[in-house]
Amino acid sequence: MNFKKILIINPYGIGDVIFTTPMIKNLRLAHPQARIAYLANARTADFIKSSLEIDQVFIYDRDEYVKAYRQNPLTFAQKWISFLQVIRRENFEVVFDLSLNSTFGFLSFAAGIKQRIGFNYRGRGQFLTHKIDLLGFEGQHVVDFFLDLLKYVNVPVIDRHLNLTIPDQDIKWAQDWLVKNKVDPNKTLIALFPGGGASWGDQAKYRLWGAPKFAELVDKMVENFDAAIILMGDSRDQALCSEVARLARSPLHDAVGQTSLLGLAALFKQCRAAVINDAGSVHVAVAIGVKALSIYGPVDPKVYGPYPPEEHMTVQKGLPCQPCYRRFRMPQCSHVSCLRDLTSQEVYRKVQGIL
Repeated sequence: MNFKKILIINPYGIGDVIFTTPMIKNLRLAHPQARIAYLANARTADFIKSSLEIDQVFIYDRDEYVKAYRQNPLTFAQKWISFLQVIRRENFEVVFDLSLNSTFGFLSFAAGIKQRIGFNYRGRGQFLTHKIDLLGFEGQHVVDFFLDLLKYVNVPVIDRHLNLTIPDQDIKWAQDWLVKNKVDPNKTLIALFPGGGASWGDQAKYRLWGAPKFAELVDKMVENFDAAIILMGDSRDQALCSEVARLARSPLHDAVGQTSLLGLAALFKQCRAAVINDAGSVHVAVAIGVKALSIYGPVDPKVYGPYPPEEHMTVQKGLPCQPCYRRFRMPQCSHVSCLRDLTSQEVYRKVQGIL
């Protein structure tokens, strides 16, 4: 069947959205004339809008709906119905619902989309017409789970690589930033992202390797590779990154909180390599072709790490308890030995491998 209108629903974070880019690519290859739309949250919408394969973006801001409900349930209902009508008017023929949430399954059903494909997580797929039972992402990479859904519409998987388009104006911004901050172009430029991203909230502490070890790593890279280090992160990472800069003996170029998401990607693109904590920024670097070394503790890099896994480098301590994050749950852990005991020398040896 040749689809004319396709919708993808993924209201989650940066990494989750980038994990869908191989799905998008293969859908586009199979249906070059189709109109492909994407429902995303406000934070990741710019990434999707920059895609050459996406024709339309719908923004779903969960916080706005929660706020509306708390203020006035009637206002919330009106807002939701209005959004439903917007989707319904598009007459989509098929939707790939990656939300694991019955709310979006009902939205697709009520919008009259005949083929509704997704995951039946904890019985929440009752409105889907085609579904894969799911307890959690395990046993294979999240990207492969998404690609598995293409079998329901007979779309072959030809390209498995992540991809991200960076607009020219963001590339120009990054180049101007390097000049403005007097970054020596003759040095080995390395991006450093010590933060844990926004998606884990308060539990991000379980993903952080720690400022002292990042500072030790900075000094090793500067000393042995004549490197210039760009410190990156969003405003939530400001305190952590400031501590890295304070502890490091070597000077760093601070870009923390200064970039948009596409600006972050563009700045990564200027670097020879990137060293990144377990966060969505790992997948930004991978998607634009930068050599990335990512640091993993509780999370399984074979499931959530760089993709394809055989083409990229990760580092982890390798304790018997790793990985402990399973089925979207992080157990209580008072020691986080997987990150506490991972030394800067162990990570540095991996850096040597990518440089």
